[in-house]
Amino acid sequence: MSAVVPDGRTVVRALVALKLRLLRNGLRRGPGRTAVYIIGGLFGLAFAGGVAVAMAALNGRYDGSANAGVVLLGVLTLGWAALPLFLFSSDESADPTRLTMLPLRPGPLLRGSLLAALIGPGPLISLVLVTGAALSGAEGGASAAAAVVGVPLAVLCLVTLSRAVAAGNARMLSSRRGKDFAIFGGLAFALLVQAANVGSQSIFGRRGGPIDLSPLAPVASVLRWIPPISAADATHTAGEGRYALALLQLAAAGALLVLLLRWWRSSLQELMVTADSSTLEVARGVQTSRGWRFLPQGRTGAVMQRHLRYAWREPRAKAALFTSIGMTLVICALSVVQGWSSVYLLAMTGTFLGLQMLNLFGMDGSAFWMIAATLSTPADARDELRGRAYAVLSYAVPVAALLGLVLATVTGDWAGLPSALGLALAVLGCGVALGSVFSVLAPYTMPADSNPMRNAAPGQGGLILLNQFGSMVGVALLALPVGGYLFWALTSDGPTWPVLLIGPLYGGLIAALGIRLAAARLLERTPEILAKAIER
Repeated sequence: MSAVVPDGRTVVRALVALKLRLLRNGLRRGPGRTAVYIIGGLFGLAFAGGVAVAMAALNGRYDGSANAGVVLLGVLTLGWAALPLFLFSSDESADPTRLTMLPLRPGPLLRGSLLAALIGPGPLISLVLVTGAALSGAEGGASAAAAVVGVPLAVLCLVTLSRAVAAGNARMLSSRRGKDFAIFGGLAFALLVQAANVGSQSIFGRRGGPIDLSPLAPVASVLRWIPPISAADATHTAGEGRYALALLQLAAAGALLVLLLRWWRSSLQELMVTADSSTLEVARGVQTSRGWRFLPQGRTGAVMQRHLRYAWREPRAKAALFTSIGMTLVICALSVVQGWSSVYLLAMTGTFLGLQMLNLFGMDGSAFWMIAATLSTPADARDELRGRAYAVLSYAVPVAALLGLVLATVTGDWAGLPSALGLALAVLGCGVALGSVFSVLAPYTMPADSNPMRNAAPGQGGLILLNQFGSMVGVALLALPVGGYLFWALTSDGPTWPVLLIGPLYGGLIAALGIRLAAARLLERTPEILAKAIER
């Protein structure tokens, strides 16, 4: 019996109605989620409106104001193109593989998906920003006529670009490799934000000085001819009386839109008629890694191996690890650029990587019941926590040493490297201790999905706040003896080299004490931790 294929109009209406229903149901998950969504949307619109007004205010007051609009459009285009890399798994409407089992033709599916993609706060905010960018170089009635065509065309190209990228890489992005891309995409986005911050200071001045748009001219001279940026810049070109060039810019954006639609359609058709290779059985020999033979014997080594596998294979664990390293690198790079770098920033490595000990059992999920079934004695609890602590230390200590060498090279403060490394190891040990205790006393539920951008289920805000900020404050207080001695030595010309010996010893003792205290409570709190782990 053949499937009944619905007509094109029915498919389009159904997809648009589905997008509206997804937005409406997303607001019904709770008053807190509704408030956050509404406030976030209004804040985004207010921010976009402020940027648009600022772009329009530049027109006529500063030379090269149109260049600022072009660069803004370049950043916006890059954002829409990269959006699927780290938000694909959190946007159900962007995943066409959810519709592969339905009898749909590519044409109606494409039209309905495009109309649905234009619904939401994202396209609206982009419309405001593109309008502001177009106003930055507008002049006269010709610019207004070009803007009527160019602004909607640019927004349509941006949305289509994002969906075409998502459809063309749908199977890869929904796999574990795609979630890895999401992690690195988020880190790259953070680096780009800091680069934009540094660049904006050179343009607008560090202390509210005069605005200098001249550095944007070389970049804008290239970007303005690249569609879809060219569609919005056509307002500036038409305002200067170069009508043929303005038409050429609009035509280039129109050609790009056609190419993107064809790519999107071919990707949808391929997804509908070809099998996913990941579902095919492939006979492979099981390879046993020999690298684990260097781990401790017994339960401690087995736990250490399991935790390290989580850190490499589980998207959320990998996201937490690389985010901690990325935050440290971003702050260090920013300090070097702005001239306040110090080798003692190495202590941040101990702080951020020590946070990897937080909520140890939430990542296990429902599998924690297998671990709980083997926790019968205090020695089992200590080995469980000790193995996880060793796993964190196995990558935290090398990262701290490597970053210390980089900071010492950049700052030239090789004399301060030993004491900075000792302080970082002391802080790391304190983080391990508090993480172990908080994991037992204040566990929280991880979400059921494997989205690397979500590290807690809804309704866990209080526990997350207690874990994150409580541990940071606690680490600072616990590491105060080592930090206090180092401060005294630096201010009174005392010897700082003892910190290299005192720091690791002190951090190790605090970590051992924290693990012992947490292990003493782990057995009695196992049922509560198990309830949190399996709750979804």
